Amino acid sequence: MPKTPLMPKATAVWLIDNTTLTFDQIADFCQLHDLEVKGIADGDVAHGIKGLDPVSTGQLTRAEIERGEADAGYRLSIAEPKVEVPKIERKRSPRYTPVSRRQDRPDAISWLLRNHPELTNAQIIKLVGTTKPTIEAIRNRTHWNSANIKPVDPVTLGLCKQGDLDDAVQKAARRVERERKRAEKEAIKAGTLLPAEETTKPSVPASDNRAMLLRPVAEKEPAETETSPDSDLDADAVFARLDARKEEKTDEGGQNP
Repeated sequence: MPKTPLMPKATAVWLIDNTTLTFDQIADFCQLHDLEVKGIADGDVAHGIKGLDPVSTGQLTRAEIERGEADAGYRLSIAEPKVEVPKIERKRSPRYTPVSRRQDRPDAISWLLRNHPELTNAQIIKLVGTTKPTIEAIRNRTHWNSANIKPVDPVTLGLCKQGDLDDAVQKAARRVERERKRAEKEAIKAGTLLPAEETTKPSVPASDNRAMLLRPVAEKEPAETETSPDSDLDADAVFARLDARKEEKTDEGGQNP
């Protein structure tokens, strides 16, 4: 809701001519000085200004005026608008570069590309008021005047302010830092993935595990003992065992009838 009426002096002229409100009330409503309202009443101020009816424009009601006329200490208030008009946001137009400075823009673009490569084309366009094809031509050295382009600070040339340049550099640095952290996270995430052999390996069912655990000891196959071919054998001990077994068999044969 606006704090002051439209055309405050014209509104003050109408209120002075058509109401019995005090100068203080009119000055407070129209946001004018008391002496200025008095000058309008005396004819010293606002010559030729036609009065504007605030009632017809919907800024003031007749009941509000009557309430103010009945009480000199009452302060008028603006009526709420019946239709809310949306606020129009003004788009920021491209930066205007004077004609006398336009030939210096390639030097400024070259300086920005050399000293601040993190700046995007949009930021450079906003700083010096150029176009994307011009930036690409200077970056790729295909500009028609590349032989005569010398990097010069755009602040020195008067193409932008130091504060605007610092803000653009800080924003670009924050963007680069965000991209670096994002790349690190993606690299860490990619490094922790399991190999395809492990992810595609069939898992052993739980029933097979239980069967192996509950298998009787007697059913287990005896472990095979591996003898090394390089191990040394005691021939005397082997023959002594064979002789002992033959003697045992002979004794058993003699005892039997």
